Amino acid sequence: MKVLVLTGPESSGKTFLAERLQRRFGGLVVGEYVRHFIDQEQRETCLADIPAIARGQLEWEDAARARAPELLILDTHLLSNILWSRILFGDCPHWLEPALLQRRYDLHLLLSPQGVEWHDDGQRCQPQLAEREQFHRQCRDWLIGRGHAWVDIGGDWAQRETQAIEQVTRLLG
Repeated sequence: MKVLVLTGPESSGKTFLAERLQRRFGGLVVGEYVRHFIDQEQRETCLADIPAIARGQLEWEDAARARAPELLILDTHLLSNILWSRILFGDCPHWLEPALLQRRYDLHLLLSPQGVEWHDDGQRCQPQLAEREQFHRQCRDWLIGRGHAWVDIGGDWAQRETQAIEQVTRLLG
């Protein structure tokens, strides 16, 4: 099983690419648990919610891993939970990073905020490009600092899809 993670700032195409890649290559997609959580709770999240959100994300990922698809596509993983917790609440449960580092991920596609427009969907909160660029840098720095395999993906929607397909083709090669 190859595990692919789509990561980066909001509105950069993670869900779009996850769906396109699944259509092209098959496999399983694991969505973003926090969206489910917000839809269920019908309120803004708080720091006390982060452990439940992170556990939910891990449970979804574990259920998909147990099915052992050739390709597992993660729309996100705990890195987003870690960074958002720090951005929104100035803190993060200490167990999240060790839990993330215990898992194997074969490739991260780090999506750039540049080249595509931000879309408000009622759950997003970083309309300013500078905020999304900072999130992108934080993701990149974390991936580099922990020695994870990653590739920067940018451009318009078609370019992102082409780049992602090329990377997954290599990964599965």
